[in-house]
Amino acid sequence: MKKLLTVIMLLSCLFLLACNKENDEPLFVASDYSDINNWINVPQEITKEVDVFYLIPTCWGRMSEEEPVISEIDNQILRNYGPLAFNDQANVFAPYANLYAPYYRQVDSSLLAFTLEEQAEILSSYPKADVFAALDYYFENYNNGRPFILAGHSQGSNLLCYVLSEYMKENPKIYKRMICAYVIGYSVTEQFLEENPHLKFATCATDTGVIVSYNTEAEVVEGVNPVLLEGAKAINPINWKTDDTYASKEDNLGTNVFGEKMMNFADAKINLERGSVICSTVNPDNYVSTNSAFPKGMYHSQDYNFYYYNLRQNALDRIQQYLNS
Repeated sequence: MKKLLTVIMLLSCLFLLACNKENDEPLFVASDYSDINNWINVPQEITKEVDVFYLIPTCWGRMSEEEPVISEIDNQILRNYGPLAFNDQANVFAPYANLYAPYYRQVDSSLLAFTLEEQAEILSSYPKADVFAALDYYFENYNNGRPFILAGHSQGSNLLCYVLSEYMKENPKIYKRMICAYVIGYSVTEQFLEENPHLKFATCATDTGVIVSYNTEAEVVEGVNPVLLEGAKAINPINWKTDDTYASKEDNLGTNVFGEKMMNFADAKINLERGSVICSTVNPDNYVSTNSAFPKGMYHSQDYNFYYYNLRQNALDRIQQYLNS
């Protein structure tokens, strides 16, 4: 009942905003990305031939049910935890790319309790407006024509799906410079790709202009994985195959555990029926999320960390392939 009331209130607010806007004004006014304070990271010096534009996962949660479902851009919780997510995930690309990461107004994790249609309506308001505005500012002021990688996790990857399906479709000249989109921790489905024929899913370790996506799970998940959608596609982050060829923990180039490199830790095999990457060599008891939306056996927070050095090598491989071609 509380969830129903929350979504009714939110959608009612969005409807009223739509009714009150003048026809020539944007429906949802975006945050100001000329303000450097609205960026988690902008390089002080350009030292690489390639950029990464990274969207953080959910880093904000309501302190009470009376709070709005969408944060303000300057929310202190968002400002505290956004840089931590950036350091944990985006730095995987740091040796080979200039890193750009905006803050954006986020929906808290209650988003996962809504239907997909409700999620789409909510994310298409202020979160998408902010992300698209950040992209506009990045391409107009920072990118200078360099090839780029898109990367995200969880809510950030959910929003990357809008970037790929809408922003890149509307900006084909920009899209031609995209080396890869790492849409990790959310689902890229067969239906999504059918609806967006300009997009391609990765098939190996070195194809470019493609999407890389997967969700990591244990062999048994004790509940519903809310980010694993029907028809999800996955690529194995160790052997970069899309079939169910097994990749052992010995083949893993390294796991990142609290900043330390660990070898022979996580294996990977695609469950073709679920569309997820199964890790069988990790004890799920050690990775139980404090978020009740994530059941035991769902390695959502470890999507980057389990295969950290494989992702780093893969980014280099795709960058070299793009530049050499």
